[in-house]
Amino acid sequence: MPEIRTTIEAPGAPYGVTVDKAGALWFTMAAQGAIGRWTGERVETIALDPADGQPTVIVAGPGDAVWFAEFRGNRIGRIGADGALSFVSADAPYGLCTGPDGALWFTELQSGHLGRLSVDGTITRYPVDGMPSMITAGPDGALWFTLNQANAIGRVTADGAITTYPLPTEQANPVGITAGPDGALWFVEIGAAQVGRITVDGAIEEFPLPDRAARPHAIIAGPDGALWFTQWGSSRLGRITTAGQISELDLPGAEPHGLALGPDGAIWIAMESGALVCVEPDGRE
Repeated sequence: MPEIRTTIEAPGAPYGVTVDKAGALWFTMAAQGAIGRWTGERVETIALDPADGQPTVIVAGPGDAVWFAEFRGNRIGRIGADGALSFVSADAPYGLCTGPDGALWFTELQSGHLGRLSVDGTITRYPVDGMPSMITAGPDGALWFTLNQANAIGRVTADGAITTYPLPTEQANPVGITAGPDGALWFVEIGAAQVGRITVDGAIEEFPLPDRAARPHAIIAGPDGALWFTQWGSSRLGRITTAGQISELDLPGAEPHGLALGPDGAIWIAMESGALVCVEPDGRE
């Protein structure tokens, strides 16, 4: 059974979390306008200017850098391996991921665009209806994303060809999405309290959660062949096997948002109540 390894108090309200190539843990503090870093010994913070940009999703991206979206600040930030901080303009960016083409892909939640930031700094945008939210690289060489208000899952190729797949459940409001170990994409429906699975040819399954008020938010593939997801409404960490079996772990604190896989196979969760929680998937020491 999974168990909590440690809980680290963090300043502010951690929202997104990622692990860089060196194994350091990075997180955003949306309400405080800052980026945090846990090295294993202490928490360091980088204050952003201005402080009202609302940094949300953060990923280890191209160029050995850490990238984050400032939703209200209308920019994407980059922290290089040397610690240098730089920005590019974007319109209410939210989801981020590295594409199979080596570019940084992102969503513009309010204006309805998918963006591609190439290694030379060129930005290309593709319009899409329905509030694109999270985005991830798929097993088929394309990018897959959630359409929160269109109640659909989308797919975009490297040259911008877009396909959308409506969800069976109305007002499901999908948010998080990730590539699964089974060659499919897995996503969470914050509005319907369900986990979904879509194959690369568009076949969809949905798995209701035990707590219908769970409000699942983010999802990742774990080290154990299962999918792990945060439940913002119930303060739990969820686990679902590729066969659809669901189990849950109560988390200390409240409002878990982002989660990331550490280099040792542990799962880190950003708790907006002011902590980073580390969970051992199989309970090993």
